[in-house]
Amino acid sequence: MSDEDAPRALLERSRQTGFRLDREGRWWHEGEPVRHQGLANALHRWIDQLADGRYVLRLDERRYAHFECADTPYVVHSARREDGSFWLLLSDGTEERLDPVTLARRGNDLVCRVKGGRHPARLSRQAVYALGESLCEDGADLVLEAEGRRFPIR
Repeated sequence: MSDEDAPRALLERSRQTGFRLDREGRWWHEGEPVRHQGLANALHRWIDQLADGRYVLRLDERRYAHFECADTPYVVHSARREDGSFWLLLSDGTEERLDPVTLARRGNDLVCRVKGGRHPARLSRQAVYALGESLCEDGADLVLEAEGRRFPIR
């Protein structure tokens, strides 16, 4: 390691937090669940993604720290229909409108984009059930009927 790389390596090592976000959207720290809901909410608010695809907890442009993300950074816990649109309750406690164009299959899961399209979110079983009657098959394709239109799920 060169003298120039040493400070960068030290900074990178200091950015390791021991936080992990599991597949269900629950935070853990060094193997223990994060029980304080305020801290869990703050961690969710700080989620960002670097250009290389790694997820980080970002405080500002220069300050961020890495965390392990087991699946998607957000989970859709439930969905409700209102005036033809679907509203999603996310694992960070916020609610936002589903952009049906972003709904996609990933293996056995359904995923969509949230937070202005910046992040993927996996739909929980409960959320998929809430979409239930609006999901239909069109030949071999799965389609969501919402907002007066039919959206193919890729």
